[in-house]
Amino acid sequence: MKAFKPNKPRYTYYTVLPVITGLLIGGIWASVTFAEAIIGDPVLGANDPILGSKHDFTGLNQRAGVTAMAGVAFSDYGYSCVYCHVPPEETGANPADFGGITDWNRFEPATESYKLYRSQSLDSTTGKPNPISMLCLSCHDGTMAVDMVVFKPATFDTTTDKAMHMRINPSDDIESCGKCHNGQIAHDISVKMIGTDLSNDHPISMRYAGLDEGRGVRDIDFRPPDHAAGFDNGVKLYNGNVECATCHNVHNPTNELLLRAEAETLCFTCHLK
Repeated sequence: MKAFKPNKPRYTYYTVLPVITGLLIGGIWASVTFAEAIIGDPVLGANDPILGSKHDFTGLNQRAGVTAMAGVAFSDYGYSCVYCHVPPEETGANPADFGGITDWNRFEPATESYKLYRSQSLDSTTGKPNPISMLCLSCHDGTMAVDMVVFKPATFDTTTDKAMHMRINPSDDIESCGKCHNGQIAHDISVKMIGTDLSNDHPISMRYAGLDEGRGVRDIDFRPPDHAAGFDNGVKLYNGNVECATCHNVHNPTNELLLRAEAETLCFTCHLK
């Protein structure tokens, strides 16, 4: 497996697929070979704050000063974005054709096993999580390995892969990070696993109650969004729906728990009481 070298250029691809496609057409990637990569995504470059964060798995063990599990717990694919995003060389492929989440480089979790949030006070019901939330759950429900991607980068040598492909799960077994990350041998992993019981978490993949849907009627207990994409403080709506990424921004580790706004005011972005 290729060793991580912080001073060696790496390309990552954080933009959504349409943007990547446009850049490919525009020829920006034309002069880039996969062996000699560029730094960062085509828009943010090396300034993308996800680089070096906990969600940047490339070289994670080295950055943490750990050598015992390097290349063992999960595969280091060499490029930070492939753990979520489809590699540029696979542009045009549909991950769903291979059991993946639509538009994302992760396999779809067993959504039928989820216990969803239910309440008679909800304005809309929750159903099967939408792709943007399934992306988060595909790691954080604890059922699949963190490196379980649909498309591996072209430069990854599978013949040298010795990873155990472990999952974010506090269970004491050889397939789970909890084997060591139990709060005694290493920091406790349990807080990072949401699990498949979503009934005690904020509902996701549901219509935001502060929208009037063009009828001039909305739930008065919710603030109307500032614009179609959500709120000016960064809290986002996805096609009018509340998702995991409504409140959490994986590309900005500045705030605690990757929140899009300060914890003290986050809830009041949407809720009036």
